[in-house]
Amino acid sequence: MTIAQGTILAGTSTVPDLDQAVRAYCDILGLDLVETGRIAPPQADSWDCPATAQAAYALLRPASGAPCWFRLVEQPAHADFIPTTSYGWAAFECAVADAHAWPERLPGELFEVRGLPRTPGNLEPTFIAMQTLGPGREMLYLNQVLNQPADTDLPEARSPIDRIFIVVLAASDRGACIAWYGRHLGLAHAADHTLAYSMINIAFAHPADHQTTLSMMHNGRMPVVEIDGYPDLARPRPRHPGMLPPGNALVSLAVSDLDACGLDWLAPPQRLAGPLYDGRRSATAIGPAGELLECIETG
Repeated sequence: MTIAQGTILAGTSTVPDLDQAVRAYCDILGLDLVETGRIAPPQADSWDCPATAQAAYALLRPASGAPCWFRLVEQPAHADFIPTTSYGWAAFECAVADAHAWPERLPGELFEVRGLPRTPGNLEPTFIAMQTLGPGREMLYLNQVLNQPADTDLPEARSPIDRIFIVVLAASDRGACIAWYGRHLGLAHAADHTLAYSMINIAFAHPADHQTTLSMMHNGRMPVVEIDGYPDLARPRPRHPGMLPPGNALVSLAVSDLDACGLDWLAPPQRLAGPLYDGRRSATAIGPAGELLECIETG
């Protein structure tokens, strides 16, 4: 099967208690556990996170069998991390079958609902979205597709929670991010939207009608990255030395040719085993918002 350039293969989040998080993702979200283990030192080095070596991790996949993984890595919580206030990966948008059913399914001791299901303002009524924080304060957007827009293919869920189909990047310089993902990943600047973004307005104590502009990066009709223009009050993500950023830590995208990306890799490309990598070459770079982007060569 050909995997298109830019396909989201995995979203990695950090959690303080892996066993608890796995139970939450399996028992509550309905994902399937496919692999557990410890982060090998070469993989930690590829992320420039040497202190993450030997950290326990779990790899989960939607019950639909979609080739997209949720990776949870255990590391201590960071006292200064406040979701939706720092640059880097801000959220993973997942396709769900019934957005309105999820608020009652999410126990408060494991999940914190940040936004009840609704159609985002100023956007076409193409989906219903809600937002929740997971056990590691990672942000998940649970989106139910209503209608397909004219220029975009949105995945319809085949399990209660299905694949990650958009990754959200919090940026200080939206234009620089647009140019970077276009130059190195071949993604196209598809559209801009300006709207009252409740997650950002609450986080920064803006008025409810304060407007934020976001940009969509696509490969053809496939959405990949949403770049949100964050206010100057945002800051770099606080993190433990040598560890992954807390919350939404790292995104893994498919690329047809690592060498063609023209990126400064944190470590030379390597081949890794397991369901996510399948022996393919991978390497990681730092994006313009300080985000960790892992590229997996799919040919």
